[in-house]
Amino acid sequence: MKNTGVFFHPIYTKKSWSILENKFQNFLPIVEELKKCNNLLFFQPEPISQELLLTVHTPEMLEEVKYYQNYEPSLYSSYGCVLAVEKLWEGEFDNAFVFFGCCHHAGPDYAWGGCAISGIGPAIKNLRKKHNVKKFAILDTDAHHGDGTRAIFKGDKDILHVCFCGSNRIEDNGTKICIQIPGMTTDENYLKLVEEHFIRRVETFGPEMIVHLLGHDTAEGDYGSCGLSNKFFIELVKMIKNCSRLICNDRYVIMTGGGYRCDIAEFIFPEIIKAMAEIS
Repeated sequence: MKNTGVFFHPIYTKKSWSILENKFQNFLPIVEELKKCNNLLFFQPEPISQELLLTVHTPEMLEEVKYYQNYEPSLYSSYGCVLAVEKLWEGEFDNAFVFFGCCHHAGPDYAWGGCAISGIGPAIKNLRKKHNVKKFAILDTDAHHGDGTRAIFKGDKDILHVCFCGSNRIEDNGTKICIQIPGMTTDENYLKLVEEHFIRRVETFGPEMIVHLLGHDTAEGDYGSCGLSNKFFIELVKMIKNCSRLICNDRYVIMTGGGYRCDIAEFIFPEIIKAMAEIS
């Protein structure tokens, strides 16, 4: 079994949010049930500081997004990302899961699509400053292109960013890759694409940590549906977890992304957390 850090704040359950709607409305009892597992370590993050946000965003952008509907919960989620990456590197647990989502459309000077601020950006910048960690692999399996994350790390050859979205593109000497998901697909075909275009690259790239923006908008019946089953997401996590064990000493952080269906979130997130902690 593994110790898994879980980062959650009750504010996520309080109302319907932009894009995500009210998918977290029933998560307080779900989290309480998960707390019965001894190897799950729960953390309630505070809001992220402006100092950390300014490492990736302009002051003008931060002033503008204060009025976005998802700004307040994103402050907690973004700092959850920072803490998860830092505490994982320092050995407090083996891997981590960070709740809320919608951060990959937040770039240096813009944000859209339900996103307000980045979580991955400040997390990586903070860990580099504190512990001089260089190489990260970012996997984005939300239905849409993670343009904000791509913009933050454009030109950084020590960041491998592989995004499964709506186009095929390779940039930054092969370190920034978009892989097109051709409309409706199957669990098996998507997993094959991840193995071919992410795992094989990770084996060569040799990151010190894998950070995964996991959206379930690709699930059958969600707004970015690719026809994927609920079980697909658990199999995907198991695949990346095994990759992290072989490549970077189990250092694997999941940050939730898009998707609004309550039933999907309530099924997959507890199962993913259990898979990460190796709870049968």
